Amino acid sequence: MDVLPDHTERFLAATAQSHTDVQAEMADLAADQGFPIIGPAAGGVLRTLARLTDAATVFEFGSGFGYSASWFVRGGADRVVCTEFDADEAETGANFMVEAGWDDRVTFAVGDALETVADYDGPFDAVLIDNEKHRYVEAFEATKPRLADGGVVVADNMMEGPIDLGDLLAYVEEGVALPPGDKETRGIAEYIDTVRADDAFETVLLPVGSGIAVSTHVG
Repeated sequence: MDVLPDHTERFLAATAQSHTDVQAEMADLAADQGFPIIGPAAGGVLRTLARLTDAATVFEFGSGFGYSASWFVRGGADRVVCTEFDADEAETGANFMVEAGWDDRVTFAVGDALETVADYDGPFDAVLIDNEKHRYVEAFEATKPRLADGGVVVADNMMEGPIDLGDLLAYVEEGVALPPGDKETRGIAEYIDTVRADDAFETVLLPVGSGIAVSTHVG
């Protein structure tokens, strides 16, 4: 099941923000490796959110080689903390940041993001959740006490990726039980339920990229 019809996908791609030269290199590497990135349409949303929150500090749960971080930087973020379990991916990302001249604004911490976040008090103006899908709620709960008033939490893969959109749709529309063995789809469903039920946040789901949820801390 596709997130959007083909003509809409093509329209968004044709009107999305252009890559910088380094972002184009990142996208080429992702295509060569079959590595999932959020793409320029969703990246443009990250850039706008960084701008709207006047982001001083951004924290990412799962960064790969820094493609999403590059959009936060383009939105004016002063500091982006990237987390990546794979040391080689983190090194590649750090090299990209040097090439782009952003290495003074983007840092990579190697290891489990949910352990790394404990080293930071915040406040975070924006947070990206893009780690293991069954740990999204855990990442959200770790974020809450560190998030600035008016800060935003963005979660990727709401509609596409290692999930079954058909099963997820049946769950949110009709309450159909999800397959017990599909921890990725169950994790996304649990995340959506959690952020929508939290009175301290206003959440909207946007069908860009693989589908993102944007939750704004409103107090």
